[in-house]
Amino acid sequence: GADTELLNCPNLSDVDAAMDILRYLGCTAARCGDALCIDTTAPARCDIPRELMHRMRSSVIFLGPLLARFGEAEVSLPGGCELGPRPIDLHLHALRLLGAEIEEGEDSIVCRASHLRGAEISLALPSVGATENAMIAACAAEGTTVIYNAAREPEIETLQSYLCALGADVSGAGSPVIRITGFSPRSHAGLRIPPDRIAAATYLCAAAAAGGDVCVEKMCPEHIRTVIAPLRS
Repeated sequence: GADTELLNCPNLSDVDAAMDILRYLGCTAARCGDALCIDTTAPARCDIPRELMHRMRSSVIFLGPLLARFGEAEVSLPGGCELGPRPIDLHLHALRLLGAEIEEGEDSIVCRASHLRGAEISLALPSVGATENAMIAACAAEGTTVIYNAAREPEIETLQSYLCALGADVSGAGSPVIRITGFSPRSHAGLRIPPDRIAAATYLCAAAAAGGDVCVEKMCPEHIRTVIAPLRS
């Protein structure tokens, strides 16, 4: 368990949903000015009820941390997504390789692992969520884990920075191969949330479509190179 200070954290409904899940689990989560302060020293439970899971598509990312912390996790299938179905079979495949036994019900998933062990995980697709769940769960595994065909989005690099701040030994984020080789927990970690690259790209594309000028400040141009190049041309 550790206390975390997340700076530059946006005020979004997904953030509120994640904070409600943390509180349900027995952690504390509160806004402290511009920051988000989270204390996970004494979580009391490892299940997340259906109504909380359904508020946020990415709630499935709690599977890996709960499995790592408690050796078990019980969640319902995550909420819907406006983009259509997004199966989580890659997540479950990665956790199984790390030693989890998983029972899938009609609307629920129960994961158990008395002992997580390092593994070589080859993802059929470079799924962001599956990469994240595998990275987090692997921190509690004995031995080395290598994730092949890992997602390369900037968010994966941010997660690596955070896990390293917590005392994990993680390297390779941003490339297709990520290596996790252990964890020496620290009691405090801070992280600055990067500017939202999708929002930045949306403003730029809107200006290109509508004409005129827009200046987007406090963003990371290297995160949206693939958008900037066609806009230039």
